[in-house]
Amino acid sequence: MADLNATFEAAVAQSKNLSERPDNATLLKIYALYKQATAGDNTEKKPGFSDIVGRAKWEAWDKLKGTAADAAQQQYIDLIAALE
Repeated sequence: MADLNATFEAAVAQSKNLSERPDNATLLKIYALYKQATAGDNTEKKPGFSDIVGRAKWEAWDKLKGTAADAAQQQYIDLIAALE
């Protein structure tokens, strides 16, 4: 598990240095996988309609409910690798 955590942390660092900014759908996926990997299932209150960005992030994260942290880490690593 330590190797996965180290690889995940490296992918998080790499995500800040991508050569091109990903599109919004990809950014949401990166955010959601990170939240699932680090915080687990979404238990936060859904933002109101006026908070469009907050709602989109909340919904993206909520779709991953039930995904194990290590699975979310691996998906995050794979996604960042695909964007390099």
